[in-house]
Amino acid sequence: MSAPAVLRRYLAALDAGSVPDVLACFTADGEVVSPLYGTRSAAEFYPALFADSAPSRTELDRVYTDPDDPREVALAFHYAWTLADGTPTPFDVVDLVTLTDDRQRIVRLRICYDTAPLRSSWQRVSS
Repeated sequence: MSAPAVLRRYLAALDAGSVPDVLACFTADGEVVSPLYGTRSAAEFYPALFADSAPSRTELDRVYTDPDDPREVALAFHYAWTLADGTPTPFDVVDLVTLTDDRQRIVRLRICYDTAPLRSSWQRVSS
């Protein structure tokens, strides 16, 4: 099964660093769980992320859909993240995503990756 359209739009908005475009992918009460930023509303998380970032890009590797619940999707991708000070901090990541019943919006996104190699660089520039 291919990625739902909302997830393709989400990755494109993440690449563009566009808060409005990313938030358009979420429900009004959408939530993000991040190993660096903690649990925040999407409306709080993405402005903080983009403030700490220079232009970055994603490279989608795989999409996994729960065969018993198509609202539950995992995106495996490489995030060529660059911090605001220009420090490259690339990593491989899996986003565990819960979609609305119609699969048009993101309800919850849990980000899973190893922060050890980049935590000290992030702490230096984090707003």
